[in-house]
Amino acid sequence: MNKMLTTVFALAVASVTAVSTAQEIKGDAKAGQAKIDMCIGCHGIKGYQASFPEVHKVPMISGQSAKYIVSALGAYKAGDRRHPTMRGIAESLSDQDMADVAAYYSASGVVEGATVAAEPTVKPSAQVQALLTKGNCVSCHGANFDKPIDPSYPKIAGQHADYLFVALKAYKTAHPLVGRSNAIMGGVAKQFSNAELKELAGYVHSLDTDLKTVPESRFR
Repeated sequence: MNKMLTTVFALAVASVTAVSTAQEIKGDAKAGQAKIDMCIGCHGIKGYQASFPEVHKVPMISGQSAKYIVSALGAYKAGDRRHPTMRGIAESLSDQDMADVAAYYSASGVVEGATVAAEPTVKPSAQVQALLTKGNCVSCHGANFDKPIDPSYPKIAGQHADYLFVALKAYKTAHPLVGRSNAIMGGVAKQFSNAELKELAGYVHSLDTDLKTVPESRFR
């Protein structure tokens, strides 16, 4: 099963890389700073919690890969990620806007020379390790969950546990308001019970990260 998943992941990465290379638009972080007014009300406030589809902290996106942010926004715009607020925002953005916003957040809060250890400093329990192995999570997100094998995949180490849990559950449902359509993640998430997904989310949250929420000046 793991061998098959690894092969599928490799083919998916190759396809995504080929498409993104052909269509890549260069983002401008300075231009992006002028385009984030719709973002900062949630992502610019430390500890901010969304209430839909359940109460959870919004994800940290400062320090996230620019290609992943573009990919995520594109998925919301296309309806592959179904969330009314995020889709409304994404639909208002052009491809250049997305690239600029992504460039801004990928550089936001980054400390020059700071790195995350190549291997997790927190060792999983035997039970969690079994879940990680079953899902073959490191094959996409990297051994430390902070260096994915392709920049269009997210860094997830240290991300808020409640957000990760909500996101993972979304891959298991076709609900028109909260589901996420992704063949790879859907196949992985559906192997687990919600209780197991919560365990995975809690472990990944415990890891060192370079993701953060950077308060905007108007919210400090």
